[in-house]
Amino acid sequence: MPKINLKDQLGQPILFNKPPEKIISLVPSMTYLLFVLGLDNEVAGITRFCKLPEHWKKQKTIVGGTKDVKIDRIANLKPDIVLANKEENSKEVVSELQNIAPVYVSDIQTLDDNYRLITDLGKIFNIEATAQKLNYDIQAAQSGYHQYKKSLKKTAYFIWKAPWMTVGGDTFINHMLQLAGFDNIFADKFRYPEVDLQQLQALDPEVILLSSEPYPFKDKDQKHMQALFPKACVLLVEGEPFTWFGAYPLQAFAYFHSLQKQIDLCIQEKKN
Repeated sequence: MPKINLKDQLGQPILFNKPPEKIISLVPSMTYLLFVLGLDNEVAGITRFCKLPEHWKKQKTIVGGTKDVKIDRIANLKPDIVLANKEENSKEVVSELQNIAPVYVSDIQTLDDNYRLITDLGKIFNIEATAQKLNYDIQAAQSGYHQYKKSLKKTAYFIWKAPWMTVGGDTFINHMLQLAGFDNIFADKFRYPEVDLQQLQALDPEVILLSSEPYPFKDKDQKHMQALFPKACVLLVEGEPFTWFGAYPLQAFAYFHSLQKQIDLCIQEKKN
């Protein structure tokens, strides 16, 4: 077959004479994507945060976390390729790993970026038809979700507390919030800004979403925020539909639909 020659999402060249046979994934959502693409036998190592699929935790070598990667452990596995992410993995880690194997670094801010990632992996692993079908299925799920596109709700989405932290407009989470029908109050900010809750009260949010990751918000956090913002609908939400790129968007829009129905009911109750 012809050589595989492309660039990753940072513009770094990736060249193979044949499809890689041993993969290390340093990103939980990328690990799940590899599973959906049917690359079970090829994946040799994952991080301790790679929770899907569950059975891979016992079958694959754990190579540390996304930030504290065990370089020597990866070197011992002799991988053909390492899959990393600009946000999850540092430049220093990527640079060290490039001495071991080619490193494909993803950089995802939109679903278009995600479609390109899936297409690239299809080319790299010689599974282009499988990748194309996954992209088609995600696009179909996205196009089928239209009910809440015209009535965006003023929303604050929290990922951390002490300090309270939200998401800016240059993030994949913000992109998914918009697609889901939410108007991110902090879309004019960058990355993950800290938020003063008193200042947020002046912005009068309609919806406050408390994510399950990276900080696992609990019922007590929801009650605390609801007391501070009695007019808003405060909900605990699954983080993956908003944060996981790769294959997870395939199921994200069904989740958004059920979430919006919850919020509609909440808004109606507050009006009454």
